[in-house]
Formats: sequence, C-alpha cells, structure tokens
Amino acid sequence: MSPTVTVIGCDGRPLGPEATQALATARLVIGAPRHLAAVPNTPIPPQTERQEIKRLDDILDTIDARSGEVAVLASGDPGFFGIVRALRARGIEPSVIPATSSVTLAFARLGLDWDDALVVSAHGRDPRHPLAAALAHPKAAILTAPQTATARDLGAELLAAGKKVYVAERLGTPQERITDLADEPARDFADPNILIAIDPKTPNAESTPGWLAGHQGAPPGWALPEDAFAHRDSMITKAEVRALVLARLGPAPGQTIWDIGAGSGSVAVECARFGAHVIAVEADQAQCDRIRQNAARYGVHPHIRHGRAPEALDGLPPADAVFVGGGDRAVLAAAIKAANPGRVVVTLAAVQRVGETSDLLTDLGYHPEGVQLQASRLAPLPGGQLRLAAQNPVFVLWALR
Repeated sequence: MSPTVTVIGCDGRPLGPEATQALATARLVIGAPRHLAAVPNTPIPPQTERQEIKRLDDILDTIDARSGEVAVLASGDPGFFGIVRALRARGIEPSVIPATSSVTLAFARLGLDWDDALVVSAHGRDPRHPLAAALAHPKAAILTAPQTATARDLGAELLAAGKKVYVAERLGTPQERITDLADEPARDFADPNILIAIDPKTPNAESTPGWLAGHQGAPPGWALPEDAFAHRDSMITKAEVRALVLARLGPAPGQTIWDIGAGSGSVAVECARFGAHVIAVEADQAQCDRIRQNAARYGVHPHIRHGRAPEALDGLPPADAVFVGGGDRAVLAAAIKAANPGRVVVTLAAVQRVGETSDLLTDLGYHPEGVQLQASRLAPLPGGQLRLAAQNPVFVLWALR
C-alpha cells in the first residue's frame, strides 16, 4: 500500500490547521533538523516516529517502503525547487501545504518587486550556469548551497561584475539577517541563504509592467541589420551570416559565450539579448567602445576584455560556446583549450583556411561541419524594378565535441 504523503512548507510562522492535522495523524514525520526542532510537540503524538533528512535518496527510499500517513517538513514553498519534484519522480503524488518561499521573503524584506527577476538554483547543481544567468540578467535570485556554491563565492563574482548583492540568511527565523555583501564580502554566511543580485545600471521600469515573469525569452527580432549597430567600415558580421552563427552558438540564460575578435560586438550583443553571459575579447580600444555603445542601445551588459588573444584569454571563466570571427589558427586553438567549450563556431573569408580549421577542430576532439553562405539582397533599379546585389561569400564552420 502506497503511503499518504503530505509535504508541509515552513517559513517560521505558526502552522495552520491543515498542517497541524497532517502532523497529528502522521505515523512518520520527516524533516531537516531545524524544521523538526521548530515544530512544537503538541500536534505530533509522542509515539510518532521522527527522521532527519540527511541524504535525499535515503529518505525517498524510506517513504517508498512505508504505509500509512507520512508528513514531510520542507522550507518555504516545497513545489518551488523543492522536494515535491523528487517525490513525483518516484511515483508519489503528495498533498502540498505551501508556505511563503524564501525568494518571496527575500524580495519582500528588501522592498523590491520581483516579477521581472530571474530565479536560479545552484543547490546540488554545477554553479557555473546559475552564476552565468545571474551575471547576464539585471535582477536575479540565486538559491545557494553549502560548500559547493556558497554565498560568499558566488557573491564575489557578482560584485566584481558591478552588481549590487544582498545575502538573505535564515529567513523566517529569529536568526534572520539581510546583508549588503559589499559591506562584509569575506564573511561566511549561515545556511540556508539566498543571494539577490541587482544591476544598478538598469533602471526600475515601474511605469511599464511586464507580463512574463523572469527572463523575457527570445528577443522580438534577431540577426539585426548592419545599420542596427555602430561599426567601422562595414567591419561587421553580416545579418545572414549572424543568423546561422546564433543558431549554432545556442545562446540562452545560463550559457557563457566567448566572442573572440568581437569587432563591433554584433554577435556578442545579440547573444546577450538571448540571456547569455557573453565575454567579448577585442584588441582595438575603439572597437571596445563601439561594443559598449551597441550593448547600451539594446540594454545588455556583455563583459568586454580589451586585449589580443590568446594572451587576453587568461583568467576568463570556461565557456559553453566560443565564436571566433577573427584571428589565426593559434588563436582558435588557444581559445578552445582555455574555454573547453561544448560548441565552437568560426567564420572565415579565405577558402584556404577552411580545410586547416576543420582539421584543427578534429584534432581537438570536435566534429566539424560547415557551409558557404553567399546571400543576394534585393536592391532597387530605376523604374521601380529590383535586382539582386550579391554579398561576399563567407564560410561558417561549427563543431560539437
């Protein structure tokens, strides 16, 4: 007989009658030590077994093997990055009594609206992707994790990127505390905690409320025309080529993308508009200024590294994808070795470089493919007629590891 499982959210406030009744009838009550200690003995009969959560899989096995009523105590809203998903993956369909989530409490304590915030979890996950998403988004909450994704470590990266960062510790308890991380960057923070990161350069557009929570999805248009960017002497990846480059790079929230030889930054800016964290590497200071100008026009904030590759790549975080629109064989090899990306995209003008680049990608453990793109655009003729104006051909190579 399958157990009847009720998951009860805890946020520091007294339990309601529904939760009290579930605890009174449970044969087994499961929870973290802090949750078990916080629940008064009154609703739980003395004979009721209590069990601490130490390893989630062990607890799920215990619930699977039981019959009768089981109550599970969990933080905040257990359907939001919580245990409800794990229970349902085991075929258990629980009743859920939610409390206020820690994200809701954190933004409330700061007096901030948060329908435009991106909420990411670094708990039990590779923290690189939540960090990349928070770096790229103007308002984000990060659910942290002990040891692997601490508030201090993640917060240091966000502070270095110019974010305003708050740490919310033990929300809903007497030990609750909200800290501006800039005031105490070296402190170890009590678990559980979450980070709130805000870009001070992005104004709060209260007069234009949105309709979609979090990241707004794909931009309304991409592969923008060349005149949508400031550029020098047509030194810009053409729109038709850029469309394929974007498709092969796959920019999205949580992705880190390097743009090597970024030029005016058209690829970098477009990737950032999809929510990716973009690092644009460019040797020409005037082009770096153009990248900033183009990024500001579209309200995105790629990280710009002024310098010549491969030296300029030192110290950059690993990337999910790398685009190389300029540079020689040594630059491409150095970028791949430094970034360790899953995807690589290269554009080339010279046919002689196609074979050697494909061979290099193969030697580095990738499976290259490619096309030659030559677009012909409609152009006016006298008398209202149209002609086809051919653009220069470009080779686009992409490779997966």
